[in-house]
This record gives sequence, structure tokens and C-alpha cells, in this order.
Amino acid sequence: MLFVASVVARVLWMVFTPNGMNLVDLHVYVDGSAALLRGDLYGYTYSEETPDFPLPFTYPPFAALVFLPLHYLPFALVGACWEILTVVALYVLAWMSIELLVGDDARSRHWKLVALLWTALGIWIEPVRTTLDYGQVNVFLALGAMVAVRSSRWWLSGGLIGVLAGIKLTPAVTGLYFLARRRWKEAAFSAVAFVGTVALSYLVIGPQAREYFTSLLGDADRIGPVGSAWNQSLRGALSRIAGHDVESGIVWILAVAFAAVLATLAWRGLRRDDRLGTLLVVQLLGLLVSPISWVHHWVWVLPLLIWLIHGPYARLLGARILAGFWFVTTVVGLPWVLRQLEGEPISRPAVLAWAGAVNVLGALAVFVWVAYAGRRERTTPTPPARRSAEPTPDPAS
Repeated sequence: MLFVASVVARVLWMVFTPNGMNLVDLHVYVDGSAALLRGDLYGYTYSEETPDFPLPFTYPPFAALVFLPLHYLPFALVGACWEILTVVALYVLAWMSIELLVGDDARSRHWKLVALLWTALGIWIEPVRTTLDYGQVNVFLALGAMVAVRSSRWWLSGGLIGVLAGIKLTPAVTGLYFLARRRWKEAAFSAVAFVGTVALSYLVIGPQAREYFTSLLGDADRIGPVGSAWNQSLRGALSRIAGHDVESGIVWILAVAFAAVLATLAWRGLRRDDRLGTLLVVQLLGLLVSPISWVHHWVWVLPLLIWLIHGPYARLLGARILAGFWFVTTVVGLPWVLRQLEGEPISRPAVLAWAGAVNVLGALAVFVWVAYAGRRERTTPTPPARRSAEPTPDPAS
């Protein structure tokens, strides 16, 4: 009943709020991909819903090849199916997160209902809420990464991540998961698969692929205002605190190194069989170091909440505090409250600048706490009964 009520409320939100279902990013995917037929993929912009900031096609050329068939369908049909499939994918993402924690028990009715409950709640956290509003692809990308992690077939895991990176570069960070788990074949084949998407793009739409990889790749300003509160990356947070774009200078480099050290300590604090924990550390690090991490990129908050509430350290007070922090801040949507649009100055009062770093500070807090919790686990004697309840390591890793 809660799930049905949540979905009904979501539909009402889409109908009665101004931006409840503008699907601007889905328009970019569908209409932008059609522009490659005119040889103008990276000259295309969508401005019907965003006249102050026309949205360009910012994705790798392989993404346009993937989305092109959608152009031949009525957009209303594409939009409706996209929203429904996003919610379905969110449920599967929640269920797979639980499965990585409890194993085959996840197939029981109890855990399927728990996954449904998390889906009902997840619809209302800001990353998913904005993903649905804009018609974004983030939930599908996260689900693909989860499938890759669960699979023991090296060619499927690596190939899937390579293809996803060809659609949107951010899933490439999952390669660090393979390295952390010593899945060398998967890591290598993900790189091969990504190169394959690049080669295919050059073969089919050579000049437009060349334009992306030689001129546009790495141009964060083309994607959007780096200093906007909606950009929850290290570069965005540091830029708002400094009052200007720190770009990729020494401040940003030191911050990335600091985050990488904390992420490494967090990874070392995880249990060796904690695949979900490892995946979350990798994905959070990727969100931090990317020049642009819009709030809708942070869909990994839902698996993070599941790990905090049901994971190996769930009994610790820190897990509940962090879960409460992430749930409250993402349901409220603090970056959205602090909205900072194109053309507005980056510099803001300190309290607003630091509040605008909410996801960055939350991710760093997760790293620090996991490192602490892992050390506490190692130094605290474990009762024999608890040892016998430990899950067995994943043979595929």
C-alpha cells in the first residue's frame, strides 16, 4: 500500500508541479541524437523548457547511436515508458543491493517487500526525484553497474561497464571496483569494451566523434555552471567556498588526493566479503572527483541507505546517524533549496557555501566513519556465534 501511495503521489507531483515532468534531459537524448543525422550532434541545444540555459548534447557519440532509435517513436510514449522503467529499475537496484548483503535470503517475500519499501521511499530522495523530473539515465547506469558487480562472468561484467562508459563516462569509475576486488580480467575488458564504443563511433559518425574526443571531452563549462549548488562535486563545493571556479588547480588536486586517501581507508575498513560496501566507496569517490556531479547523479544514495541500515555495521550508532543525515538532506533537497542558476555569482555567504557542500561533506563523513567502524570491528572481540553467521566470501572475486 505504501508503494502504491508513493507512486500515486509521484504522479500527482508530475501533473501539478511546474517542473514535475519536464523531461528536459530525455529531450536532449532523443532529439539530440537525431541531430547526428544532420551532422550537427554537438551543435544541438534544447531550450524549450530551459530558455536561460540551452542544454547541449554533452555525452559521448556512442550514446547518440544508442538513443537514436527512440527518435522514431512518439515522445509522449517514450516519456511514459521511461518513467515507468526508471521506477522498475529502482526497485531492482534496491533488491540487488539487499542481495549483496544477505545473499539468497533476498529471494524471500520479506526482503522483496523491504526492497519495495525502499523503492517507495527512494522515489522521494532528491537524486531520484530529479532523475524522474528530467528523464535522466542515472538509475539505469547504476543498475548496470550493479549487474556487473553481481556477475561472475568476466566478459559480461567488464563489457557492461565499458559499454555504459561509452554512453556516459561516469560508470567508468566502476573499474576501480574490479581492481579493489582483484578482478583483473573484468578491469581490462571494461577498458577494451569502452575503446570498442569509441572505435564504433569513429566508424559510423567519424567527424562528430572526432569533435567530441579532441575538443569537447573534459570541458566542464559546456556541461553547466560549475559553481551551481546543484553541482555536488569537490570542484563545485570548493568553488562555492572560494568564491570562484578553482578549476583543476592545486587546490582541487589536493582535495582529490585527500578524498582518495579517505576512500582507501574506508575500503580497508570494510569486511573482505562486503561487495556492496566496496562498490559504494568507489562510486562516492567517483562522484567527488568528477568536475560535474549534478544532484541527479547521486542515485547511489539509495544503495548507501540500504547498506547503512541493513549492512554489516548497521548495529552501530554512527550508521543510523549517517542514514538519518542522508535521508533528511536528500528528501529536503538542500541543493535545490539553495538553487544557484546560470549567470548567478559563485560567491555566496559562508553559511550558504558550506550548506551547498552537503553531499560532499556527507560522502567524506561516510569514508571517515567506515574507516573507524572497520578498525573498531578488528579490535573488538567477536562472539563465536557471530563468527558462524558471517557470510562466505564471493568465489567470483
